[in-house]
Amino acid sequence: MKKILSFASKVPMLWLVLACGLAMGLLWRPHQVIAQWVVTILVAISLIDTLRGMIDDVRHGHVGVDILAVVAILSTLAVKQYWASWAVVLMLYSGDAIEQYANNKAQGNLTLLVEAAPQVAHVVDGGREARIDGHSLPEESDWKTVPVAQVALDDLLVVKPGETVPVDGEMVSPSATLDLSTINGEPMPRQFYEGSQIMSGAVNGSGTFLMRARQLSRDSQYQRILNLVRSAQSSRATVVKTADLMAVPFTVLAFIIACVAWIISGEPTRFAQVLVLATPCPLLIAAPVAYMAGSGRLAKAGLLIKTQDVIENLGRVSHIFFDKTGTLTVKRPQVTHVDMADQQSAEWETGQVLAMAGAVESYSVHILANGITAAGNRVEEGRTRQGDARFKAQDVQEEAGNGVRGLIDGHTVRVGRMAYVSGGDPAVSESAFAPLAPDEMAAYVSIDGDVTARIVMKDVPRDDAAQTIADLHALGIERLSMVTGDKEESARVIADQVGISDVHAGLFPEDKADLIAEAAKAEPNREPWWDRWLSKFVGESITRSITLMVGDGVNDAPVLAAADVGMAITDGTTTAASESAQAVIMNDDIASLPRSIAIARRTKRVMLQAVLAGLSLATVGMLCAAFDLIPVVVGAFMQEAIDVVSILWALTALLGSGLNLPGIPWVRVRHPCG
Repeated sequence: MKKILSFASKVPMLWLVLACGLAMGLLWRPHQVIAQWVVTILVAISLIDTLRGMIDDVRHGHVGVDILAVVAILSTLAVKQYWASWAVVLMLYSGDAIEQYANNKAQGNLTLLVEAAPQVAHVVDGGREARIDGHSLPEESDWKTVPVAQVALDDLLVVKPGETVPVDGEMVSPSATLDLSTINGEPMPRQFYEGSQIMSGAVNGSGTFLMRARQLSRDSQYQRILNLVRSAQSSRATVVKTADLMAVPFTVLAFIIACVAWIISGEPTRFAQVLVLATPCPLLIAAPVAYMAGSGRLAKAGLLIKTQDVIENLGRVSHIFFDKTGTLTVKRPQVTHVDMADQQSAEWETGQVLAMAGAVESYSVHILANGITAAGNRVEEGRTRQGDARFKAQDVQEEAGNGVRGLIDGHTVRVGRMAYVSGGDPAVSESAFAPLAPDEMAAYVSIDGDVTARIVMKDVPRDDAAQTIADLHALGIERLSMVTGDKEESARVIADQVGISDVHAGLFPEDKADLIAEAAKAEPNREPWWDRWLSKFVGESITRSITLMVGDGVNDAPVLAAADVGMAITDGTTTAASESAQAVIMNDDIASLPRSIAIARRTKRVMLQAVLAGLSLATVGMLCAAFDLIPVVVGAFMQEAIDVVSILWALTALLGSGLNLPGIPWVRVRHPCG
């Protein structure tokens, strides 16, 4: 009931029109003149409201073609078809209601993300903070609830069970269980420990915990997600803008048919009969609804886009470039073993070194840091069971491209390249350790300036990477390339395992960007027929290849920007991704890529079907009305039926992709007309 009342409050004119219709029905026989005045006043009110809406549309860059509705209402009134006038006004405002419903339905998945945004935070009072040892929880009287925008850097915050983490920060309590499904769709809660970085938007489990704010609300992860959502909601795809413009010639066509019918028949009623059936809604409403529905469908599949133009480009992609590490391979290259330096093996144990390195690397954004942190956590779990305290890193600093350092129990620990951890000492080199295998990589560790160990990791493909490549081939995309800064030998090992034959190794970011720019000049292998048809209106060349770059979003910013579509694949905790890419896979699932392309293609196909079906039905209806086959009142209701058909058809973009690729359990959708 609450939802019904809320919806009703958004369309007050519809209720006024229905009330006037009831009054006309009661007054028509005893007081017909009064009933006629009722509809005349209603028409005047609706015309003023419609004209204001047209002016507002033009101000916002939309084509104002409600002139058809205006002329239809006036023409029916002029020929004294009062019930037809009322019917046209009813259709006008019921159309608004249908449009609102369709937009709400289309934006549903995006709106859920916005509504889940953190609103408040519990800030521990500064005067009381000194009494809290970091593990004990304050009394409720020691903290106050404020809007999340008022949280300052380094504020101590209380997060109660079931509440949303308000800002990005650092765990102060010993541990907590957080649900990340709102951020990245991860189904299972994740355990976080003291010193861990936690993201806004995560939902607390069953225990209250303390955290330290490290970002303001406007700079936190969830706010970046919301920026992507709002950008997609406010954008208008090029095809949708073109559809707006195509509404103008349709309006002209409607007036031509109406005028010819009037002139040939000599009956002014024919003019009204034609215009009440003239509806540009398939262009003005169905097209944007389909694209907004596609945006919501992509969000549900784990992909957030910045603009709706991404949907168009995704559907036309003909060449896809993949980064290797963290994209085709797992986010956490697995630690296979630790090689200790001979002179340090007596002073430090292997487990200690790995745990200390993991504590420092937990603050790093480098792709190798995840694997070291995970291995270090496994060691720490064993140490804590034996009664040892967890290592906690302080004063952590990262030097991009070289490594990270921090203080642990008074020791300076460095993890990264050999030159970085050794302080540039030429007497120390990688030759002190045995050579690495082609598919191995290493990070070096120094403690208090002495090179202590080498952590050896191995890159392994994602479990579904090979199936993803196969699905892309099934979609007709044959040009698939790997671009990486790694060595040719290690790149080839992964490429062979996932099924990519075109490998470009040893590249710097600028080399990758140049390679993508060159690929854009090539002719695409295949394009859907509707792209060729739309290119005539949009003015795009059908010979240019559309490129897509998939990367982890951290080290690939310039490369993601170079492609027509830059797609960052993250687990929802990488803030750099939303800055550098036009699309972000939030659930760390590379299988979302072929799903997204299929959804984008289907969205465009559904949009075209809705537009063409709606315009075809409207044109046939106008021609029938021109030959006096459809009465004016019936025509008004038929116009609304055409609108409903085209809009509901557009909403089917919310449903399954209509494809049935191996490994992708989509539901095949049948449209109402076949």
